Parts: sequence; C-alpha cells; structure tokens
Amino acid sequence: MSVGNGGVQHVGAGDFIERFGLYTEEQAAAADDVRGRLASGELRSVRVVWADQHGVSRGKLLSARDFETALSSGMDFQGAALIMDTGNHVFTPLFVQGGGFGIPEFTGFPDVVLVPDPTTFRTIPWAPGEAWVLSDMYFRNGKPVPFSTRAILRSQVQAAADLGYGFVAGLEVEFYITVPERSEIRPEETGQPPPPPAVRPVAQGYQYLSESRLVELAPILRVLRDNLEALGLPLRTMEDEWGPGQCEFTFGPVAGVSGADNMLLFRTATKQLCRLHGLHATFMSRPALPNFFSSGWHLHQSLTHLDGGGNAFRSTDGEVLSEVGRHYVAGLIEHAVPMSVFCNPTITGYKRLKPYSFAPDRANWARENRGAMVRVQGEPGEEGTHIENRSGEPAANPYLYLASNLAAGLDGVRRKLTPPPIVDGDPYASESTMLPTTLWEAVDALEADDFFVQEFGRPFIDYLIMAKRSEIGRFLSEVTDWEHREYFEFY
Repeated sequence: MSVGNGGVQHVGAGDFIERFGLYTEEQAAAADDVRGRLASGELRSVRVVWADQHGVSRGKLLSARDFETALSSGMDFQGAALIMDTGNHVFTPLFVQGGGFGIPEFTGFPDVVLVPDPTTFRTIPWAPGEAWVLSDMYFRNGKPVPFSTRAILRSQVQAAADLGYGFVAGLEVEFYITVPERSEIRPEETGQPPPPPAVRPVAQGYQYLSESRLVELAPILRVLRDNLEALGLPLRTMEDEWGPGQCEFTFGPVAGVSGADNMLLFRTATKQLCRLHGLHATFMSRPALPNFFSSGWHLHQSLTHLDGGGNAFRSTDGEVLSEVGRHYVAGLIEHAVPMSVFCNPTITGYKRLKPYSFAPDRANWARENRGAMVRVQGEPGEEGTHIENRSGEPAANPYLYLASNLAAGLDGVRRKLTPPPIVDGDPYASESTMLPTTLWEAVDALEADDFFVQEFGRPFIDYLIMAKRSEIGRFLSEVTDWEHREYFEFY
C-alpha cells in the first residue's frame, strides 16, 4: 500500500495504470462506468481475480472504496503465487537471483501489481453487495509478467488481427456434480493436497440424454442456469451426459479472449454454487470413482474476416472448409503433439485419450465424426461452419488451450500448410500421428519443440515445463492403488 497526493492510500502503486498507459480507450471508459456504479453505494466489496498458471482463479476481496483506487493504482499481489504446482508445492529454487527463472524482477519474489480489467466487471448474483473483475499481472516497473496466460492469449488474438482475422470460440464442457458424504474437515484431512472428499452420485447416470435423469439434476441445474445467465455468460444448453451426475454445458461463440474469460468464470461459479448448495462439482477429467466416465472439453473455433467478410472458414468452392480453414486445420494437426500439454495439462487427462472412447487418440480430422481430433461441423458454404478440437480436458487452463490452438492454426494459415487427407472411415484406425499417452511424454515433446517457444517465449515454456515436471515427479514417487493391488499379495 502506498500514500498518494493528499494522503490518499493506494492498494497498488499510485498512478500505475496511467503512468504506464495500461488501459485502452474501451477499458478507460469502462473504468469510468464502474466508478459510477461504485458511487451508488450498492456494492460493498469487489473480488479482484487473476487466472493463475493452472487456469484457476486467485485473488483478493477489496472494499469498494479501495477498489476504486485500484482502478488507478492497481492492486498489490503476491508474486509467489506463480511458483506453486497443482498441489501447492513450490517447484523453483527460492531466493536465487532471478527467482530460478533468470528474470531479474523475480529476485526475492516481491509483490507484483494486478491491474483490473474493467470490461470484465460484473456483480455476483449469489453474493449480494459483491462484484467480480478479472485482472492482468505486471511487475512494478510496468512490464507485463511473462507467465500471465491471459496475456499470452491476447497476443495470439492480436497476431490473428495482424493477419486480418478475428478469433471466435465456443465452449462445450463436461463435468461432474456429486454429493459430499459430510461437510466437516478434520485436521488430518488438510494438506498439500488434501485427500479427495468422500462423495456419492447426485444422479443415476447411464441413460444418455434421458429427460428423467435430467429431472434428477433439475434443482441444481436451475440454480446454475439462473446465476450463469445473471453473470452474462452466453449459456446455450445443459444436458445429462453419460456418467452418474455428469453434465454437459455449452456456451455460445464469442470473440477474442472472452471465450477463455467465460470458461474461467463458468468453472469458478459452478464450483462455488454447488458448494453453497451442499454439492461438489469437479472438472477433473476422469475421477477415480466406479462407473464415472471421462469428461472432455471440446473447443469450437473459427476465424472471421475483420473487414466484414464474415466467417473465414466458410467455403465457396464446394469443399467442407475454405482454403483458410484447411490451412488452419493443417496447423492444428502439425503441432498437435507438443500442443497436448496445453490441451491436457494433468496426468489424469491422458487416461481419457483411448481408442473408441469418443476422445481422440491421434491427430487427424474428419467431417462430423466424434472419433477424430478435429471435427468439422457444417455443410459446404454454410455460414456457421467451424471446427471442434475434441482433444482437451475440462481442467485445461482456458487461456493456454485457446492460445495454443490459435497459434497452431495461424501457423498453418501463414505457411499455407496442406492438411493430411480427411478421414472418411474409422479415425481410430487411420494412419495418423499418435497423440501422447502420458503427461511426461507430452512435456518431452514440448521441451523438444521450437514453435511454442517462438510463440509464447522461452521463459514461459521453461517455466511451464518446470511446473509440470514437479507435478510428474511427485506422482511417480507415489505408490499407487494399482501397484499395491497388483503386487502386495502376489509377491
């Protein structure tokens, strides 16, 4: 906290935002609008949220008064949040020069500054008097923190714009809702990480798209529907999926970084609302529970012509995709293997990518085929034609999932790559490059790759690999239930 002119206290760094020119005209106008809403006195506090390296929202609750100053000064935040893996374990050598990353600003892990993005400001319908806003992370010298995944996506959106294209993404996300067996937490049940909660199914499952199963879920689905729509998310459909309590929600297409922003808000809102109603929602890809089928996140995407020409993937030559669309698909397929870390960042995510599982096991494309990695949707010449990447898991960092797809697709467009032949038969029997089967195989592929270093920067790629190797190392040092069952009695 600092003291400005007239003794006014700041939660950030004085006139940080103006000094470094961090707001666009749109953001500056939105900030003025937010100040007007704060002046009404209806809001008591604001959650200033930052999307961390895992795609999980972290932040602080500011009083409305202090948030108003944060619209000028930013908000101090602990840079140490960047150095923890999924189990909250520190994965870098502490207090060495450059913080273990060779970046001078990280020495000693001082505070960084979160700059609220006022265009994302919205009230929280289940928390009266509270609002929510996303933020971007900067060092105190005004430089953006290179590990900010939202900034990485924004740079790829700008790269598309430089080529004359806009990026559009829609979400199709599967997840589970369960009922915790009890609500109390015992001291021995805390830790890094704690044991998973004991749960039971909220619905019977295994009657795909059954209206009766949907009714079992109706009470919580109504809560989610009302609150997600009140947040301004473009909710389209809610359905009962395959497993017990497994749901699928879809959201309409939006431009730029908004698709990833929407995914972040959807996940955190769903987990909060389920908890407030005595339930537990999980976006883990494959829970270790009997009869729980794997969940995926299918990313729908297309490019638009910024000059007003409409959908850049719509063909005019009778092909299923335009020439630009085919180049884009070729880029996705060429970079699919190292891209896997961004699409499936958890160890469990790779246990979903099996033959004949409705999830892909190799890098290929097909028209309206749910076994391919890239599924083309739409008829030739149809304005709504787009592609769907079916490889991702619902736990993926949304900014990295979208950014990696966009970067790969744009590479295909720039280089005018030709995709392999479209799969007309069985995609699981096609002669296509196999996707990684483990997270460590995917990390090795990313480490050997130059393309994403070029697109996302060497510091970020080295940082992400360091985090993932920490996670992998902890996993491989554990004796699993499978090993104990397999060997304990037999030997």
